[in-house]
Amino acid sequence: MTEADLLARLRRLPLHPGAHGLTDDTATLGGYTLTTDTLVEGVHFLPDDPAADVAWKLLATNYSDLAAKGALVEGVLLNYPLRDADWDAAFLDGLDAALRDLGGALLGGDTVTLPTGAPRVLTLTAIGRDAAAPARGGARAGDTLWVTGTIGDAGAGLAIARAGRGDAALRARYRRPVPRLAEGRALAPLVTAMMDVSDGLLIDAARMALASGVAVTVELVDVPLAAGVTDALAAATAGDDYELLFAAAPGFVAPVPATRVGRFEPGAGLRLTRAGEPLPTPRRLGYEHGLR
Repeated sequence: MTEADLLARLRRLPLHPGAHGLTDDTATLGGYTLTTDTLVEGVHFLPDDPAADVAWKLLATNYSDLAAKGALVEGVLLNYPLRDADWDAAFLDGLDAALRDLGGALLGGDTVTLPTGAPRVLTLTAIGRDAAAPARGGARAGDTLWVTGTIGDAGAGLAIARAGRGDAALRARYRRPVPRLAEGRALAPLVTAMMDVSDGLLIDAARMALASGVAVTVELVDVPLAAGVTDALAAATAGDDYELLFAAAPGFVAPVPATRVGRFEPGAGLRLTRAGEPLPTPRRLGYEHGLR
């Protein structure tokens, strides 16, 4: 079963109105925005990644969803599997530092025992308030597609972490992504759709287009790349960037550092160009759970 198959099955269950049909990364309850993310050892982080970095990443991935809603952070719930005392202590120290740096406070959670040798599975739920951004399904034909920051840094950083050598700044972008909370607040009242880039620029742009009922074209030449990242197609499908992807009306002037990377048109699906020339759409647009 793929991630898309699972979502299709879940949509047959009784859904709360605040679930928004499971078409977004967050839910709403009253004035609160809810999101949850799970990191799995060997899938989202390497077994030898420092525990403090894993704690940072777990918090940051959740906060990135709140950033895409233009929400303020309220607090978090942690589900934690105890296994190794030293690693557990380092993780909690890292979470303490991350909360103090990124904001928010612990509300509670749950604790379980992890069998020896089993991969760690870490889940955190973040709660925000005063969300001001539209859903990912608000893009309209004629809108432009934008992204904050640079793309592909984390994909390059993962390769560096696996190799055990290379650019430390790129490795940090993989291990310690920075959620664009301030940028999300600034963009929220100005854009027509917004989400974060978690699984890859191309797959997330395609998801925004699908939710909005329009087609999207991404121009590879315009995808912003960090120093040391040279393959735009690999960068646009790598994932783990946690930048903000958003749609805006023609003539939009971004109030934060951001780059125009495409446009929305009538129709459906994703189109790819390089310097205006059509390119074949790659079979893999980004990361999708359940696919091998």
